[in-house]
Amino acid sequence: MNLIQLTGIIAIIGAFLYAIGDVLLLACKVNLDEYPKLKPFAKLLSDAEKMVVLSPSRMIWGALLGVFATPLVIAGYWQIYQGLGEANAWVALTTISLFGSASIIGAFVHGTFYYMGEYVQALNQVDENSQDVIVKMIERHKKVLIISYASLLLMIVVASVLFAVLVASGKTTFASWMIYINPVTLTIAWLIIKKVLPKFIVDWTEGAGFNIAYIAFFICTTISLWNI
Repeated sequence: MNLIQLTGIIAIIGAFLYAIGDVLLLACKVNLDEYPKLKPFAKLLSDAEKMVVLSPSRMIWGALLGVFATPLVIAGYWQIYQGLGEANAWVALTTISLFGSASIIGAFVHGTFYYMGEYVQALNQVDENSQDVIVKMIERHKKVLIISYASLLLMIVVASVLFAVLVASGKTTFASWMIYINPVTLTIAWLIIKKVLPKFIVDWTEGAGFNIAYIAFFICTTISLWNI
């Protein structure tokens, strides 16, 4: 096994661990009628109220798995950079830099879901007179998430477009079918596929769609580069 194959496998493992972290944090259901203290804030929580049922250890491991899996995912970008090979060096470097930066920001975003869970559980436990303090914390937290999410999504979209353009140039080591394979197209594919999947699979993979797309992406890049 050469280094390109090894880093691809490492990246697949990293994305898989990241997806498990997503599942631990987000794959749960709650009946809001059972939590009257949260019901007035349903619009603010925007589905985060389901984290009220999570145990502290589940939230901790859910957050940490994603954060510590990030270096493994980044190893996969080295593999991709090698595969871009003879393509325009500056464009290739820009592509990998954007992918890498998005993963770094993504680790921050993923980790903050632990704190959102703590806010939700505290909101459910304190007296109504004290809830306003936590509500303001959640409002500030959501602003941070929006800014972070918008930044990483923009980076991933631009990087995916650049990756497709470089592969289409015919100057990379990737197979021609890789033109259509990137985190954006695979995320869209997952959103379509999940509509026909059994409900229990959809429920158990809730929140993990983006990293399922990354698992598929690194599987494809590794297959495409396996024999070089």
